[in-house]
Amino acid sequence: MVGNPLLGRIQNREAKVGVVGLGYVGLPLGMAFAEAGFPVTGLDVDQRKIDKIAKGESYIKHIPSAPLAELTNAGKLKATNDFAKSRELDCVIICVPTPLTASREPDMTFIIQTGEALAPYVRPGQLFILESTTYPGTTEEILKPLLEKNGLKAGVDFFLAFSPEREDPGNKGFNTKTIPKVVGGYSPACLEVAVALYGSALKEVVPVTSTRVAELSKLLENIYRCVNIAMVNEMKMLCDRMNVDVWEVIQAASTKPFGFQPFYPGPGLGGHCIPIDPFYLTWKAREFEFHTKFIELAGEVNWQMPYYVVQRTMEALNQNKKVLNGAKVLCIGAAYKKDIDDHRESPSLRVMTLLKEKGAEIAYHDPFVKELHKGHGFNMEMKSVPLDPETLNQYDAVMILTDHSHIDYNELVQRSNIVVDTRNATKAVTQGREKIVKA
Repeated sequence: MVGNPLLGRIQNREAKVGVVGLGYVGLPLGMAFAEAGFPVTGLDVDQRKIDKIAKGESYIKHIPSAPLAELTNAGKLKATNDFAKSRELDCVIICVPTPLTASREPDMTFIIQTGEALAPYVRPGQLFILESTTYPGTTEEILKPLLEKNGLKAGVDFFLAFSPEREDPGNKGFNTKTIPKVVGGYSPACLEVAVALYGSALKEVVPVTSTRVAELSKLLENIYRCVNIAMVNEMKMLCDRMNVDVWEVIQAASTKPFGFQPFYPGPGLGGHCIPIDPFYLTWKAREFEFHTKFIELAGEVNWQMPYYVVQRTMEALNQNKKVLNGAKVLCIGAAYKKDIDDHRESPSLRVMTLLKEKGAEIAYHDPFVKELHKGHGFNMEMKSVPLDPETLNQYDAVMILTDHSHIDYNELVQRSNIVVDTRNATKAVTQGREKIVKA
């Protein structure tokens, strides 16, 4: 195995780094390596992203254009859709989506397509790292055979590793450089090179003994959140029956200085990982004749939350002698969490779909998500409408699905007929609280 030459190139910041998939994970990662002094090439099939990068324009809200422009203007970061360029790269990091199929099973399409696109250009001494969230075994069972198509062998001719992405869009306390990076290698030599690469650009690297450990660690992180969110979502539904404010209950419990960590209910789970990861693990567990009952139950509870929110909206309209069929409903927020532009797997899209199916006339407002297009289970083309205080009373109901910070919730409540609040965004509102329905 030719290992030392690549280690030396990494240590001298001479190694050419490629990042496949320039989305919420790939773009900031590529920028981090470029800022550390590596020449970086981004690979993506989306020409729009490539054109934006060439102009030094960010297409992700929480990534400012100025540092991106500085890197592209200096020639430190470039992008292309020509996968033949991967032959020139020393290290290739794969950050492509891993969604679910319609039957909620792992969809490996993007990983397979990427592996097939890279396969003709694999050469000895290269390092390939998968970052896409996936089930344990993917790196060795799916990606490795694809990269070995031309006869070169992982751990012998080229290096192979897995390192789970840990991006949290909108989190101002952490970024790509400061979040500890878990890394697992196909072999000890593979691990050594991968650790050296990440250690040259990121603050802390956490090596583990295998790619499977690294893959499963990411699932555990997100399933932990999924299970606890499912618990508070179920608690919220019970509290509604008991006429108790679940948010006050959580606040009170949070005063305990040990043994309790607060999680918060909502209209469902969003983002690329947390709604998906439980189904990746439960699918893989079946291969081992193991039924992950607890995890599956949590996934089902969270999956049903949009239906519960719609049901609560129907009940609120009914109390005002209205029906959902034909009602005008304004949905506040399409992003999956506040103050970001990421609407992957957003529960807002599912809620809007269910409302439409039941005959409601829907509109949405989100300053960060200007347009919505068909795909990923969402079958509508929509544009964000202005949040005009003068027209709020024209809607039969206003639903707060994402609690963006820019909104004046006092005025929203005052000028609306019904406000269905799924995020406790109206907690500080003092007047008009009789209009608020918690869901």
